[in-house]
Amino acid sequence: MALDNTHFGAEKISELLNGPKKLFFDGIGGVSMCSLARISHLRGHEVSGYDRAKTATTERLESEGIKVFYEVDADHVKNCDVLIYTVAIPADNPEYRAAMREGIPCISRADYLGYLMSGYKYRIGISGMHGKSTTTSMAEAAFTAAGLDPTVSCGALMKDVGAAHRIGKEDYFIFEACEYMDSFLDFYPTMAVILNIEMDHVDYFHSMNQIRESFGKFLDRTEGGISLVNCGDDDVMRAAENFGGTLVTFGVDAPDADYSAMNIEFSSGCGSFDFCRDGEVLSRIELSVPGAHCICDALAAASAAHLCGAAPSDIARGLHSFEGAARRMDDCGKALCGAEIYSDYAHHPTEIETTLKTAVSMGFNHVYAVFQPHTYSRTGELFDDFARVLSESGVDRIVVAPIYSARETNTYGVSAEALCDRVSKNGKKCRFIGQFSDIADYMNSVAETGDAIIVMGAGDITKVIPPLKG
Repeated sequence: MALDNTHFGAEKISELLNGPKKLFFDGIGGVSMCSLARISHLRGHEVSGYDRAKTATTERLESEGIKVFYEVDADHVKNCDVLIYTVAIPADNPEYRAAMREGIPCISRADYLGYLMSGYKYRIGISGMHGKSTTTSMAEAAFTAAGLDPTVSCGALMKDVGAAHRIGKEDYFIFEACEYMDSFLDFYPTMAVILNIEMDHVDYFHSMNQIRESFGKFLDRTEGGISLVNCGDDDVMRAAENFGGTLVTFGVDAPDADYSAMNIEFSSGCGSFDFCRDGEVLSRIELSVPGAHCICDALAAASAAHLCGAAPSDIARGLHSFEGAARRMDDCGKALCGAEIYSDYAHHPTEIETTLKTAVSMGFNHVYAVFQPHTYSRTGELFDDFARVLSESGVDRIVVAPIYSARETNTYGVSAEALCDRVSKNGKKCRFIGQFSDIADYMNSVAETGDAIIVMGAGDITKVIPPLKG
């Protein structure tokens, strides 16, 4: 079971951190936690932390003078002033329990991120069930090209930056606003962006009413600022109904929106469009990343940048040079059989549908998919949707790997084998394979040069890639 978020707020955390402090980050290697650790280190705090494995991220932190431990030990928090934790750690984590026992203040990642961003003049929070990381990365590219030098906290590695965060000046802070456990209600946006709203995180959200209410509260966090919302999503517009600040809309092929993407064209799967404000063409944006969904993400990023004063020509230049976010149709090279391997974070039915449509549009002879379901709750509650999008996809064959349990136990009686059986009964070639090495052997036996293998999921499914490559 995940830990709860704290809700101390920026003022109380500021009091706790009055002067240089010894800060311990539990889960310091995470994509968001590492950025918070670096910013804290640069602000003069003595920073250390724990993560379960040495990675390029933790090695970089160590090279900058941040101590990282790879074994859990309650002694690590001795003499520390504050512990910052990610809600993904278990409640019986020894360091967290020791800090609580010793009366050391414990602050959740979201609460601490809210405190850090509060010192920036303009704070752009990008929310939605899908596309947050890509849009945050695109916003970084647009703002940077315009010379605005933003600080950025993203939920995925930004290829243009080489990290999941960027340390810039203290005018603009762009951040991915995660809705899980209502984390984004600890943030302080001056501009709140909503890309889309859909049922997800069913272990926390139990109805669409609850989700819309949460997103509405996120908009209210701007305290009368700007909300930039997708007018093509009915649930987004319902969430924004009672917003009291400045409401700005964006939409794909939506001439009545404040910002619109018009005259859309595709070349080798990559889109281009006229970036318009109130029907007037501001610039022509040509993307270098594939997928129709990237049009909406790019439009949101471009609209946010333009509202912050970026020139349309700079926005277009930045988005054209954008290389993508990690694990978003990430080109991983060739398999042993000669097929191209792509890795994608897709783990929700809508994301899977979008990813596979993108892959099919790229001109390969055959497209094969390897999918690892993520969490029992999501697989169980959205089972029919998973089965439908996999069955109706244009791919030639599908392999389903065992469910990645993450923080859960299987109280749903759901299985990857059952999902595979449903897809097979619907007429799609689909098989369950329990070991990554066996998945790699099977894919290398059916795919060949000119084909693509799409590896999808939010768990550890990327472990199949090395044996695929031989």
